[in-house]
Amino acid sequence: MKRYIFSILIVLLFSGLRLSSQDEKAIINSLKKELFRFQEKLSKQQFPPYYISYQVFDVESGGVVNSFGKTLSKNSSKNRYLDIDLRVGDYQLDNTHRSERGGFSVSSYQSVRLPLNLDEVAIRTAVWNATEKAYKEATKQYQNVLSSKALKVREEDTSADFSRENPSVYFEKQNKVNVDLNKWEAILNRVSAKFRENKWLLEGRISFSYENTYKIFVNTEGTEIAQNEPKFRINIFVRTKAEDGMVLYLYKSFFGFTENELPTEDSINKSLEELISKLKKLKDAPLMETYTGPAILKGEASGVFFHEIFGHRVEGHRQKDPRSSQTFKSFLNQKVLPDFINVVFDPTLKEIGGTKLSGFYKFDDEGVPAQRVVSVDRGVFKNFIMSRSPVENFPKSNGHGRKNYGYRAVARQSNLIVESSKSVPFDSLRKMLIEECKRQGTEFGLLFESVEGGFTFTGRTIPNAFNVMPIVVYKVYVDGRPDELVRGVDLIGTPLTTFSNITATGNDLGVFNGVCGAESGGVPVSAVSPSILVSKIEVQKKDKSEEKPPVLPSP
Repeated sequence: MKRYIFSILIVLLFSGLRLSSQDEKAIINSLKKELFRFQEKLSKQQFPPYYISYQVFDVESGGVVNSFGKTLSKNSSKNRYLDIDLRVGDYQLDNTHRSERGGFSVSSYQSVRLPLNLDEVAIRTAVWNATEKAYKEATKQYQNVLSSKALKVREEDTSADFSRENPSVYFEKQNKVNVDLNKWEAILNRVSAKFRENKWLLEGRISFSYENTYKIFVNTEGTEIAQNEPKFRINIFVRTKAEDGMVLYLYKSFFGFTENELPTEDSINKSLEELISKLKKLKDAPLMETYTGPAILKGEASGVFFHEIFGHRVEGHRQKDPRSSQTFKSFLNQKVLPDFINVVFDPTLKEIGGTKLSGFYKFDDEGVPAQRVVSVDRGVFKNFIMSRSPVENFPKSNGHGRKNYGYRAVARQSNLIVESSKSVPFDSLRKMLIEECKRQGTEFGLLFESVEGGFTFTGRTIPNAFNVMPIVVYKVYVDGRPDELVRGVDLIGTPLTTFSNITATGNDLGVFNGVCGAESGGVPVSAVSPSILVSKIEVQKKDKSEEKPPVLPSP
């Protein structure tokens, strides 16, 4: 199964009404009335629900996209969605139970829209209708689970389907989002006009977007949470084509929790010019051949590397999926990384080294407080990141049940942080790379400066491998020649072998802020890592288009 991480966030663009504190609590009270009405009335049914939660996503967002000095789009809007988690059976066995044939159901139905106006009858009617459908679907699923379980052999993992957690109560007023899109349109039009000076560009795009998702969560256990999750982003994207038909592109993204945390126009201008200059060099760079040997992954590239080949494999729900390879399930309290490396997931961390982290949140999407999780301690594997779906030896959530609207929450990454006790200045790391090349008899090593993302396979029926897709790669020559920019390679391998080849880290720190897409939809994440030296990696040629560059020049 593929897992992707995207640095360029594509958002639905919204505007509209804003709640007052009284309105917010009125919505909560409307949800609670329906919640407990259903709990009481359905208790007399043959299969009564033992748990119900309602989660409202009040999404206010907007943005502007510009290209070559002109506006492509400018929109703002608002929507309100309701998701329901209704469980029939009990904590040990319920309607969400996995089966070898069916895997894990992340959603029994899509989100339903709630009225934007504060009308208790209208809201409760929409909630009632959706809950009726959810209950009927849940009872059908539960009966299928009972039938399937009676015919199956004993399962590998006999842990419960849902964990018991202490209720939480937390309330924030909804953020006031006052963004002047006209101001940003003018800025981006001025900045994007620079694309016109470069006739070889096939595409140049810059966007500003904001989104505040106000989440209201209530359940029958007594949890009652209202919290804001704001996101402000600027993304720059440039694309061209080499003479041999290979499509090339670069991007740069900026993230903040407020508008004021985004860069100034001068900083955006500088980043855009650097991006265009680097893409021009990449367009003229030679193709890289297949290679096996030493390499350095710079901080940001290293962060994505860990996100893809480690992070997805320690998401707890995969350890319960009979179709998953469960790479680390048998490695509990065993060495999986060099003893100088820790890997931590910490959604409570809002920034590091002055850079904001988009994987920050206070409560997850199952109402559990966010928690710091030490997954690897001095090279030894200690913890999975957990939602409320227990696995063997991990009966409780650690605040990593996450989702987008329309999905059921599963264990997802937050802020992945790689820590090292064996760090050296980056210049020293380069010297170590060259020494390792000499030892192995290679003419050069590779330096991966940035990557666009990647994917990893975690199923049992296919090779348990990864593919990380670099976009800026340099050859570092042993004989002292200047570093040479190359193009056209993908970084491939298997996790445990690659981890065993990490020999040192730099004392720098790179931050990748993006959106990760998996079973429960797109969720914001961060990956923080120092540069790492790997004694042996493998790259393969990247697929390329056979289509020639444009026949006519840009007008």
